[in-house]
Amino acid sequence: MSESDEELEGIKEKKLKEMLQSVKGGDQMSMRVVIPVLDEKGLGAQLSEHFGRAPYFAVVDLDKDGNVSNQQTVPNVREHFGGSGQRADSILQLKPNAIITYGMGPRGLSIYQSVRVAVLRANANTVGEVITAYNRDELEELTEGCHEARHR
Repeated sequence: MSESDEELEGIKEKKLKEMLQSVKGGDQMSMRVVIPVLDEKGLGAQLSEHFGRAPYFAVVDLDKDGNVSNQQTVPNVREHFGGSGQRADSILQLKPNAIITYGMGPRGLSIYQSVRVAVLRANANTVGEVITAYNRDELEELTEGCHEARHR
């Protein structure tokens, strides 16, 4: 790795840490995480493989200590970017601080990044497991959209 590549990696890492700090702590008393899921089983809901094609979204509110203060599941009922699913603005109406997902199309990822919503890569199978991983700072930033996305 060249010196300029190492410097770029350092800048990216610093930016991610700052973004996660602003999402997790700072002056906020709570935060909201949106997670694409296959069912309505609360914290036991299984994650969907792709954000925009999820039948539901778990909306999880965390208090300042990372404890779940509220959880709801909302259906994914609107079309998005030529596929099935909610448009980015519909998700933004939920006022998320972060989105945790296995993958997302490049256009959606770009939209969320542009409004400073952290998009993190899921590393577990259920809502409860990814919330635990989030609280332990075990999730990485999603930096590239899915190559399988067929958005027009």
